[in-house]
Amino acid sequence: MRPEELAIIRADAAAIEQYRRQPLPTTRDVVAVLFRQRWQMLAAFVLVILAVIASGVWVPKYEAHMKIIALRQRSDTMVTSSANAPEQYSNDQVTEEDINSEVELLNSSDLLRKVVLETGLGGVSGSTTDRENEVQIAEAVRKLGRELKIEPLRKSNIISVSYQNRDPTTAEAVLKALAAAYTEKHMEVHRPSGELKFFDKQTEQYKQGLNNAQEKLTDFTKATGVVSAELERDSALQQANTFDTTAKQAQDDLQETEQRVHALQAQLQSIKPRVTTVVRNSDNPQLLQQLKSTLLDLQIKRTALLTRYEPTYPLVQEVNQQITEAKSAISAEESKPIRDESSDANPNYQWVLGELTKAQSDLSGLRARAAAAATAAAKYHATAERLDQSMVTQQNLMQNAKTQEDNYLLYQRKREEARISNALDQGGILNVALAEQPLVPALPKRSPLTVAILALLLAGIFSLTTAFVLDFMDPTFRTPDELAGYLGAPVLAALPRGSE
Repeated sequence: MRPEELAIIRADAAAIEQYRRQPLPTTRDVVAVLFRQRWQMLAAFVLVILAVIASGVWVPKYEAHMKIIALRQRSDTMVTSSANAPEQYSNDQVTEEDINSEVELLNSSDLLRKVVLETGLGGVSGSTTDRENEVQIAEAVRKLGRELKIEPLRKSNIISVSYQNRDPTTAEAVLKALAAAYTEKHMEVHRPSGELKFFDKQTEQYKQGLNNAQEKLTDFTKATGVVSAELERDSALQQANTFDTTAKQAQDDLQETEQRVHALQAQLQSIKPRVTTVVRNSDNPQLLQQLKSTLLDLQIKRTALLTRYEPTYPLVQEVNQQITEAKSAISAEESKPIRDESSDANPNYQWVLGELTKAQSDLSGLRARAAAAATAAAKYHATAERLDQSMVTQQNLMQNAKTQEDNYLLYQRKREEARISNALDQGGILNVALAEQPLVPALPKRSPLTVAILALLLAGIFSLTTAFVLDFMDPTFRTPDELAGYLGAPVLAALPRGSE
């Protein structure tokens, strides 16, 4: 270490040691200082009092309070085409960012401007020019922003708002206007704009679409006379199937009847219409009796002639010839008796003929029934085809009407949800609420006595400080001790002031 530095360190150590050896100031020294600086101290005291009077702090001010509690934002229903919207889960904890956002919203210029215009702070009126009015409004907004105390309370989700004014009614009115403007502003910021109007417009649009779809469906029903095309088509197909079955059955019966007619006709040709029922063979007794009587007469006549004539006599020969003929006639009559036959209608022929007649009559009826059933079946098939085409058109109209109805009900439900949400917001059921309503303060924030005591205390402290500072900065020596301490040598004699 150099000698110069060592000398400086020794001098500093000696000065410190000398300062430590100085005696502490006594009460007399303090009083002496105050006595010496009495006029300066009095001037400082009066100056502070005048400053307090000029600042207007002594005028009583009334402070109104309100508290806003911030809750977690209400979850809105998700807009979907489903009838039941999926559930949404949200955290109920309010973050510091949420609280700070609400504080900044309370401090926003447009919000304060609305409060200034509503309460008339700063003498804002419509009598001045636009430029002057805007300047007054801006100054009033700036002043209101300074005077408003908005601060979140620690470890809570409550925001404290206070405002001071010399008029208690004005203080309460400012906070009420601020609360109303803040509620409206909060709703505008946190709620989707135009939600109810959008859903209302969509509801009316789909209601008109539903009415148009129902009118088209009604016109289609009136034009076609079809109430339910699907049911009528199924009924027509059922009738068509019934008549198809009837026509097929009639055709089968017709073929069977034709085959039966052919069989009966063939059988009828092989059967005689009549049959012999009784056959009787008998002789002719009268003829035989007559022939035998004639033969007997001829034999008697031959005997009589033989008595008179020879057998070769012609008359005898002639009687013999007659006897021979009589015998031949009798023999012939006996060998050929009389035949008596009786006949009657053949029952088999009659049955076959009756069955043939019945089958022929059934044949014409079956032909007519088969033709009628086929015609009816074709008619119902055509009706079913027409109803099938009508069913496609009707189903499209009904599907369109159903779609319009579903959309109308969906948007009607969403519109009701939006209306309820807006009603809740307008009724104060927000994610923020006034935990403490602003009231007209009855007592000033500081009483005049408190202000006077504080002013006197401030003036006293300032005057005392001024006195000690001025005395410390005074370069004159006021006591022998000061001179001895400065010179480092004892003072041998001192003359009091005014002793010459």
